[in-house]
Amino acid sequence: MSDQKKNPLVIKEEEIQKFWEDNNIFHKSLEATKNGKVFSFYDGPPFATGTPHYGHLVASIMKDVVPRYQTMNGHYVERRWGWDCHGLPVENMIEQELNLTSRKDIEDIGIDKFNESCRLSVLRYADIWKKTIPRMGRWVDMEHDYRTMEPWYMESIWWVFKELWDKDLIYEGYKSMHICPRCETTLSNFEVTQGYKDVKDLAVTAKFELVDEPGTYVLAWTTTPWTLIGNVALAVGEDIEYVKVKSEDVNYILAKDLLEKVFADKSYEIVENLKGHDLVGKKYQPLFDCYKDVAIDYRENLYIIVSADFVSTTDGVGVVHIAPAFGEEDMALGNEKNLPMIQHVDETGHIKKEAGEAFAGLEVKPKEDTQKTDVVIIKYLAEKGLLFAKEKYEHSYPHCWRCDTPLLNYATSSWFVKVTEIKKDLIKNNQQVNWIPNHLKNGRFGKWLEDARDWAISRSRFWGAPLPVWRCNDCNDIKVVGSLEELDKSKIFSTNIYAIRHAESEKNVLNVFSDDENKYPLTEKGKTQAEVAIKNVKDLNIDLIVSSDVLRARETAKIIADGLGLRLIFDKRLNEVNPGELQDQSDANEDAAKALADWRKTYTKSLPGGGESVLDIENRMLDLVKDIRNQYPDKNVLLVSHGDNIRVLAAKLSGTKQENVFDHDMPDNTEITQLKNRTVDIHKDVVDTIRFKCEKCTGEMKRVPEVLDCWFESGSMPYAQLHYPFENKDKFQDTFPADFIAEGVDQTRGWFYTLMILATALFDKPAFLNVIANGIVLAEDGNKMSKRLKNYPEPDLIMDKYGADALRFYLLSSPVMTSENLNFSEVGVKEAFQKVVMLTNNVLKFYQLYEDKNIKPNNQSKNILDKWLLSKLNELIVAVSKEMDNYQLAKAVRPIQDFIDEFSTWWLRRSRDRFKSGDTEDKNQAIATFNFVLIEISKVMAPFVPFLAESVYRGVGGELESVHLAKWPQAGNIDDKIIDQMESVRRIVEMGLAMRAEKGVKIRQPLAKLKVIGYDLPVELSELIADEVNVKTVEFEKGAEIKVELDLELTDELKLEGLLRELIRTINSLRKTDGLTIGDRINVLWTSDSEIMKQVLTGEKLSTELKNSTLTSKLINQDDHGKSFNLNGEEVKLAIQKI
Repeated sequence: MSDQKKNPLVIKEEEIQKFWEDNNIFHKSLEATKNGKVFSFYDGPPFATGTPHYGHLVASIMKDVVPRYQTMNGHYVERRWGWDCHGLPVENMIEQELNLTSRKDIEDIGIDKFNESCRLSVLRYADIWKKTIPRMGRWVDMEHDYRTMEPWYMESIWWVFKELWDKDLIYEGYKSMHICPRCETTLSNFEVTQGYKDVKDLAVTAKFELVDEPGTYVLAWTTTPWTLIGNVALAVGEDIEYVKVKSEDVNYILAKDLLEKVFADKSYEIVENLKGHDLVGKKYQPLFDCYKDVAIDYRENLYIIVSADFVSTTDGVGVVHIAPAFGEEDMALGNEKNLPMIQHVDETGHIKKEAGEAFAGLEVKPKEDTQKTDVVIIKYLAEKGLLFAKEKYEHSYPHCWRCDTPLLNYATSSWFVKVTEIKKDLIKNNQQVNWIPNHLKNGRFGKWLEDARDWAISRSRFWGAPLPVWRCNDCNDIKVVGSLEELDKSKIFSTNIYAIRHAESEKNVLNVFSDDENKYPLTEKGKTQAEVAIKNVKDLNIDLIVSSDVLRARETAKIIADGLGLRLIFDKRLNEVNPGELQDQSDANEDAAKALADWRKTYTKSLPGGGESVLDIENRMLDLVKDIRNQYPDKNVLLVSHGDNIRVLAAKLSGTKQENVFDHDMPDNTEITQLKNRTVDIHKDVVDTIRFKCEKCTGEMKRVPEVLDCWFESGSMPYAQLHYPFENKDKFQDTFPADFIAEGVDQTRGWFYTLMILATALFDKPAFLNVIANGIVLAEDGNKMSKRLKNYPEPDLIMDKYGADALRFYLLSSPVMTSENLNFSEVGVKEAFQKVVMLTNNVLKFYQLYEDKNIKPNNQSKNILDKWLLSKLNELIVAVSKEMDNYQLAKAVRPIQDFIDEFSTWWLRRSRDRFKSGDTEDKNQAIATFNFVLIEISKVMAPFVPFLAESVYRGVGGELESVHLAKWPQAGNIDDKIIDQMESVRRIVEMGLAMRAEKGVKIRQPLAKLKVIGYDLPVELSELIADEVNVKTVEFEKGAEIKVELDLELTDELKLEGLLRELIRTINSLRKTDGLTIGDRINVLWTSDSEIMKQVLTGEKLSTELKNSTLTSKLINQDDHGKSFNLNGEEVKLAIQKI
């Protein structure tokens, strides 16, 4: 939306945002509180694979409000942004872009290439986030973000894993779990809960013929017909009553309680009554004969009836088909009864070849038609006479939370955290947490903890933090690595890499910037330097030289290679820094020198005109090192490159953080740098090539193939964002547990849960002390927001239309702050804009009309209106402070709107005449009070509507550079008596105005008297009532209940005053139509035949009041001029002339 179309208040927000950025106000707020008590806040990392939606914005607003409030209370609140970089969201996106449909496709193109594509794509939307989040008014450090794919972050994850391993809280197990056949990986139980959908499936009742009673069939019911090929047993309840019935000359066995339901449309006769234990041990013929003669463990127990506690008669037929490879209960029963396992489906969800030609290759749960394979199975059963019944069955079925594929319950191996071992500690630690809303504590979250299962943390995927587990190929001994140092000490093969800066060239002599590959050859001095370097290089026993393809490096490398007879190859990744528009400029040039200095300070900033950033250099140099290590293991390699390249590479290989890279010295010409043999990337494609020598035998250890669940990575963020325990130990102690976190209520089974598990396992503490869980923002019709359906307005369009503050206030005051769902309404945002933003701005503009810089703000006024307003302000400060201290954001923000309304519609309206009054003392008190309240209310509003607060604070001359550098206001005296009396005044006024309306008497028509029965007030408050109700006097009488009476008799004097009020209103309306301001004086031209009208316009007292109230200099009687008006039944023509 162009600025011409934007509301001026929206443009004002953007100007304020620029003011904050240009003047580093966020940084200054941190500097101002750096010696204050630390208030710790964890920011959960979002995936950057999409653009921000309302769910992100709700959480971001909460994450902004609380830190702002705490900062104003003197606390030091670091706010560091993070990115969730790994996992299925990224992988799925890259698979679609590269048209990959399976694990094999990924392995065919190469895991290194796949992971590199993931790496490059991770932050593709980062720029949109970096625009949207600040535009929302949120202050957070997005320049020094943490990324879960960074080696230092992953190193801390490895430390967490090893700590849990050492505590015997991690194990490898074989369990029935949910897998996504599309992603070919297991999912944790809380991931599974995110994807349940109501679906219609086919349920079948199959016939299993008893071996010892041909013609007698045990019936069994299942909602997953595709699992019947993997059937190994039938389960009955030992004490359940069963019956054998005869129907159409065939015998059937089923639970007696379900007989009438199952045979509702069939005739039958009961042949025999049985108990479950009578059936146990009986053998039956398999439905499918493909595994009848295959070698299987526990074959003696194949196709047998067993007893099980979980069998019931609530549905089905009272007999359960058992397939241990495809169900948790089935697998547990199989282990208990020593049943065989038939796994006829692979991890891609396709039926294996051994199941026979009719079924081999079928996908058991196709996404596009989930019943397709079930239909094939059912047709087979029907053809074989083994189908008793089929039916449509509606139930809730889990789908992959990322790709929406139906999940399979599947027996497979995985690595687990023993959550059940620490369950009591989890429940205990949860009691230390303040949950908003509170019912989550022992409800949704507490119940989830009570039912917690061991957490499957490994994924059979590629783009994630690898499990730091190496296993011996010979003896199966396991080594878990907890740091990069331990990794480097353990690995077998080691490539020694050295770097030498090229010899002196003409570029060095001229001191210019250039990456031209064919300019600036070596000087004669440079050629001599290269000759001398041969001896130094010889001592290193170099096997290979890899050189930059820039002329000065090529010449240096060739001299050394020829001198030693070494193989020489060229690689452009070693080339000079691309200087962009600085090409061929002298580094003595002031602008060029400044650009270079700025470039070295900001790691991600590119040199102007399309040049490279330091990060670009790091990436290409490290990429080269990775390739060299893979291609030349156990070799000595010399790199010939350029100064900054070598400097950056040496720094990164020594573990230096980005901000300290240029603390390393620039190497001199032909100076040799031995690069540390440090592993700088520990993604799967790198660490899978690293081998260890087994300490238990002579075997070789290889890493297990899995990567970690990305929830394990985000759950490790309290430690990993600080690279703990390798750095920042003191800082970690100060910031753990977090004082505050906030995310959506769905994270009770996601991030909140994993944070709590790892913190409890590591330190027996909760990871956080206060948490707000917001609800879900839905479309206005109550459906899920959908980009495809376009059933909601985009956030940036809403902000362009109403501003960020209106959106913030709307969301903050809504039920979404207490975990309830919100049907998003643009009308609600518009209302917040009108009732908060616009109204406050109008109040500010009114103040600025009468502002007097000689009058300082104070709260000492004796005027009862001012005393009431100041008491209401102090009452507001107390209320907002209390709710904010309790993290009740909705309760904190709502009183602000009430105060703004009372401030505007009562105090300001009642005080308008004071600003034009001849009573200088009262006028000055009004201005001083007005200024004081605006400054204080701007501070109260600051955490919630930061742009508006800044606008008000700066608009009334706040003494600090920004309201966001101010301290939270302290409440003064609250006069409850005045508040109660003013409330009574407003109630009496309301009753009086209602009676006027009932009697049809306009408010501008003065009346003689209002009688108030049942209440008494001081004179100054009775004058307020008289003015509001427009009566001459107010009388009070005793009575049992409050009621009012109006004297409706109109005297001639009252009629004249009523007409005067109508004239004032009409003339001021004409002024407004003509766009006149308070500084514009007018003459009024009038003509009327009405005698009463003439009395008003010519009488000295009334005409004087008319002129004062309309900023009129002269009332000129001029025939037939102006527009006709009927005022209280009297005709008049009026026109105005600006003087």
